Amino acid sequence: MSVPSALPTVSLQSKLPDVGVSIFSQMTALAQETGAINLAQGFPDYDPPQELLEALARHARTPGHHQYAPMPGLPRLREAIAAQVARLQPDAPAPDPATEITITAGATEALYAVLAAVVRPGDEVVVFEPAYDLYGPAIRLQGGVPRYVRLPSPHFRPDWDAVRRVVSARTRLVMVNTPHNPSGAVFTPEDWDALDKLLAGTNALVLSDEVYEHLVFDSASRMSARQHPALRERSFVLSSFGKTYHATGWKVGYCIAPPSLSTEVRRVHQFLTFAVSTPTQHALADALEADPTDAHARGLAPFYQQKRDQFRTLLATGGWDLLPVPGGYFQLARYDAFSPASDLAFAQYLAREKGVAVVPVSAFYHDGFDEGLVRFCFAKEAATLEAAAARLR
Repeated sequence: MSVPSALPTVSLQSKLPDVGVSIFSQMTALAQETGAINLAQGFPDYDPPQELLEALARHARTPGHHQYAPMPGLPRLREAIAAQVARLQPDAPAPDPATEITITAGATEALYAVLAAVVRPGDEVVVFEPAYDLYGPAIRLQGGVPRYVRLPSPHFRPDWDAVRRVVSARTRLVMVNTPHNPSGAVFTPEDWDALDKLLAGTNALVLSDEVYEHLVFDSASRMSARQHPALRERSFVLSSFGKTYHATGWKVGYCIAPPSLSTEVRRVHQFLTFAVSTPTQHALADALEADPTDAHARGLAPFYQQKRDQFRTLLATGGWDLLPVPGGYFQLARYDAFSPASDLAFAQYLAREKGVAVVPVSAFYHDGFDEGLVRFCFAKEAATLEAAAARLR
């Protein structure tokens, strides 16, 4: 009997050799390991509205609702989105549901589809940091080059002179996130005007990640990229039902863009996921159609503002330096009154010794920039926030 020769060793050169498991997964795993209260990963600890759950159950029992949905999304869902956007953004033309709205597997897939559709090797993409950790790797996977611009704390508003220094003839895309994760900063009309002035006469496009669009506090107005007349024709606007309906695990989002841009997104989307869960789309369409005054969307700002204020009040006397939170559902805090440690070491300490999991803000910078900040998620039940604050004090 012959002895088989040794199999050759297979080697693979990684496209992302410097990328490991995301900090969000790491801190959630640490919370599970230690029993810490998880204020790290950005998801609520409460369920979606009961009517939406009942709609999902109903459509899960409906014959014919278990096969592929149309590639761009169910027409009735796209029509309901167009109607809501028209109501909430009366100063902008309503998007055409047939040619301008694409349903995606969460805003994550929408973002990746946009980058894959428009970024070619050597193209540069402007990214404001701190930034969600998907942005840089997704750009690099297309052969693009991220050009990072740091947002100065504590307000995290763009320094437009710094942006101007990185924009060049190679700039293909500028990525905006408003309200911003992790800081909650909100783009103002002046910011949109500055961006428009910067891009005028260029072929650069805009990707506006607006998944926290309804979470703007203190009666401040919010402006979408598509509400700026000059930027509308060069913008992809991303939204998330996961954030709007407390259902991050449903992974349903959408991209609104002019027809020519939507065509390119769909060309990628059809080979990336092709279609999104059919009964889930029907349930979301039911929810939008049953809410012609947008009471749910309009109620999100006061709902989350109450949680923000509760959490800030609970921590106010604990020695934390709490940064302003204009929008979103995250609170940034400096901890220098407690420790000189790196933000990662301090986050690990909080989970292991104090029983609260948070995210170190250095994870939102490509170079690990650390100015002693951690991020708390306050999208939690009041009792969860009270228990966490008691441990943090």
